[in-house]
Amino acid sequence: MKKLSLYIFFFLVISGTAFAQVDRSQYPEPGPAPTINIGDAETFTLPNGLKVFVVENHKLPRVTFSLVLDRDPVFEGDKAGYVGMVGELMMSGTQDLSKEQLDEAIDQIGARINVSSTSASASSLTKHQERLLELFSAVLFKPSFPQVELDKIKKQTISGLAAAKDDPSAIASVVESAVIYGKDHPYGEAATEETVATVEVGDIKDYYNTYFKPNIAYLAIVGDITKPEAEKLVKKYFSNWEKGEVPTHEWEAVQGPASNQVILVDRPSSVQSLISVAYPVEMQHNNPNRIAASLMSYVLGGGSSSRLFMNLREAKGYTYGAYASLSPDEIIGSFSADASVRTEVTDSAAYQFFYELDRMTKKSITEEELDAAKAYLTGSFGRSLESPSTIASFALNTEIYDLPKDYYKNYLKNLNGVSVSEANEIALKYIKPNNAYLVIVGNVGEFEDQVAQFGEVKRYTKEGYPEEKKAVSADVTVDGVISKYIESIGGKEKLQSVKTLRQTGEGEIQGMKISQVAVIDKDKQILVQRTFMGGQEVSKMKSTAEKTTASAMGQEQEMPAEMHEAMKASKLIFPELTYQEQGVKLTLDGITQVNGKDAYKVLIENGSVKTTDYFDVESGLKVKTESAIAGEIEYGTYKDFDGIKMPSTLSVKTPQLPTAIQMSMTSVEVNPQLTEADLN
Repeated sequence: MKKLSLYIFFFLVISGTAFAQVDRSQYPEPGPAPTINIGDAETFTLPNGLKVFVVENHKLPRVTFSLVLDRDPVFEGDKAGYVGMVGELMMSGTQDLSKEQLDEAIDQIGARINVSSTSASASSLTKHQERLLELFSAVLFKPSFPQVELDKIKKQTISGLAAAKDDPSAIASVVESAVIYGKDHPYGEAATEETVATVEVGDIKDYYNTYFKPNIAYLAIVGDITKPEAEKLVKKYFSNWEKGEVPTHEWEAVQGPASNQVILVDRPSSVQSLISVAYPVEMQHNNPNRIAASLMSYVLGGGSSSRLFMNLREAKGYTYGAYASLSPDEIIGSFSADASVRTEVTDSAAYQFFYELDRMTKKSITEEELDAAKAYLTGSFGRSLESPSTIASFALNTEIYDLPKDYYKNYLKNLNGVSVSEANEIALKYIKPNNAYLVIVGNVGEFEDQVAQFGEVKRYTKEGYPEEKKAVSADVTVDGVISKYIESIGGKEKLQSVKTLRQTGEGEIQGMKISQVAVIDKDKQILVQRTFMGGQEVSKMKSTAEKTTASAMGQEQEMPAEMHEAMKASKLIFPELTYQEQGVKLTLDGITQVNGKDAYKVLIENGSVKTTDYFDVESGLKVKTESAIAGEIEYGTYKDFDGIKMPSTLSVKTPQLPTAIQMSMTSVEVNPQLTEADLN
């Protein structure tokens, strides 16, 4: 509660015992690749085309059924997001059971059932396997697709997308996919609040009727069961599953950029920059270079001893961690290296990324580095064999990805057999320091000029589209934008008459109701904000001309100088009235879109405090504010309070809070009589 109270306050402000002498600077000499005997899964195929793999493991009285659909990627277009809802809606009830009844029936036998658009699994104690398959087959073959449950799923999805719009990692993922694959590719499109809102039950049913077919399905059964028992159960519950023609999809080959491109996504409230270097790679699962490529990738950025980590974290101190991966895919693979760094070292960190990429192409991998990578991947492979389901996944992967039949049996031998010269040749083939996208999400104004050294600079929106900054008409000035805003909310004379203000708002965080009361005395230069939960005050902030203090749970502390500086404007109530006399630097940075409407973007520098305000082109009203200290505030509907228009709703996002908070102003008092108690 104490930590949460402090978070809310910020939102409201705007091995051990051995002593033998061992030389740990040297890796031990690698031994021969261990011999691991991997048993084969037993298989059979139903007349409808369903191929089944059975792996017996009688250590525990449990059994798991895992189904995989091998279909081509699907482009969702203006209904992007609907495929991700298929499994959840299938789990929302059957023709005989409501969602509540289905959940209760699963719980009664201590089972688990999960479904997605391309897979499904069910597990329970062996003694309950008949009942488990009754429920599992009902979910798979008799889903009811209830409208009321789809409405809930859509609402939750839209809420999640709204939160993700302010998550730098989520933003980078969307933009990176868009620039690599293009928005007209299934890997490049992304769900939005608008596309999810258009999804209908019919879309889910169409997908289900098209792709849930046994002739593209594989079923793995693992656990306390024999092949004869499995065959009997599968025939009973899956034989009536009707096969059908499943469409295939061809996608144009994806090419990397001819030269490096810098993709910037502006997020002025960021105090860090998320950097990602990415490009497409011709690397399918059955590529003969895959094992060597995984070793090479580990040397570059696979762990805490890899080059990127040692450089950017250990040597430079730019980040908590920097990693890289080369991921295979049945259509097109991808390379990605990323880290979150302090804003002021964004260009320096990007330079080190390209330095390490370039060094990989100079045949620089050493025997020591390769041995360390082999040791890690050997250990990971060995640990994976502890799970019986691994054998089943090996069988599925071999079948689906057309791997050599002995791929996994010879994995360690082939891994150990990769030479330094081979690893260096693979690096030269797959590492592209001159044909990459450098994607950066952050406060672009702080580093845009500096990162231009890495390639052509392009700006993108958070949704993954090229930013179309419209030119401002020659007769529009930044002073004119500010003047229009002042007139739109009441006029200069009316605003100047406001000496005191009291605002009361309500919101919710993590399911808890909060309320906030803020009072400002312009002449005394005092602002006090109090936060309440259940009627009890949990935090208070007070800012005077001399200092800004915060208190929570009985403890008070003085806030840093930069926060105190940022609070000065708030004590003016309407700081726009005094920009000129304060010597504030204003820059009109074109026209952009905020929530689908054109808005003037104004950069504000008041000493060391930098803020970005957005003003609706048509109405003149302020629609959004961004700053590294206060975060991001979106202003909703404006209402008239004693002749002055003020936002009646706010959406506030700060670095200290996990999600945005929607606040509603319950009252706004203009020029109230404030007491000493109000201001202390």
